[in-house]
Amino acid sequence: MKRGWLIAVCVLVVVAIGGYFAFSKFAIRHETLNLVDTARNRPVDVDIAVRWDNELKADAGYITMPVAIISHGNTVKYTEYSFLANVLAARGYFVASIQHDLPTDAPLMTVKGSPYVGRLPVYQRGEQNILFAIDQLKKIQPHADYDHLTLVGHSNGGDISMFFAKEHPDMVQRVVTLDNLRVPFVMHGPKILSFRSNDWKPDPGVVPDKAASKAAGIEVVQTDAQHVQMSDRGPDSVKEKIQATLDKFLGQNNASELRPSDAPPVVLDPSSGYGSHSDPNID
Repeated sequence: MKRGWLIAVCVLVVVAIGGYFAFSKFAIRHETLNLVDTARNRPVDVDIAVRWDNELKADAGYITMPVAIISHGNTVKYTEYSFLANVLAARGYFVASIQHDLPTDAPLMTVKGSPYVGRLPVYQRGEQNILFAIDQLKKIQPHADYDHLTLVGHSNGGDISMFFAKEHPDMVQRVVTLDNLRVPFVMHGPKILSFRSNDWKPDPGVVPDKAASKAAGIEVVQTDAQHVQMSDRGPDSVKEKIQATLDKFLGQNNASELRPSDAPPVVLDPSSGYGSHSDPNID
């Protein structure tokens, strides 16, 4: 009886979708978690995005959801990547967008000659935030696969994602970066997709050349977007192109036994945006 009720609810959810716009607006649940890492005395806010029907099936023990972690760029909030979270959630992922920076943190600085131009402590802090968030999420949603992560990050968040993949290769299945600038790509292990802007240039050695990318199976996509446009702040035309490419990438076969749920790509829901301004300090 319980199984029949669950299937009926899931069918109603899908029927009620009616299209991509409605899907992103009604079929995906968002929740903000205000967590505190007592070991570091540090708040770590997390926005959860998940398909209602997938969550019902997971809670009933019928499926195990793949997990995606989104990391924001400098001066951009963790809530400003709904256009990415919606695609991932539509594909069946349990999505967690993490707030890495606090107002009390020191400004992001560049120190030439230091590891990652002085940003190593920032990446290590991001790594700790992700590990802490995963530990807490396991208590909230145990029916998810935290051993084969998909990491997504913009700018500084892309560097945090790539750094985490270097430090924890056994935990990461995919890395998607939007114009990361400092941490060199992982050349062995996770599948990598990277969107590049038309105005900001990465540090030497960060992005492999075409031959090395092809040999490693890395997809590098040169866009006509500006660096600051790769968040909810950017124009719809930019976000929709990124969404379509990301959706195709997520649909590719992978080595995990898990397969993300089949779902159409989600077209941006304008009501979920957080403004259209740009910030020259994003990095």
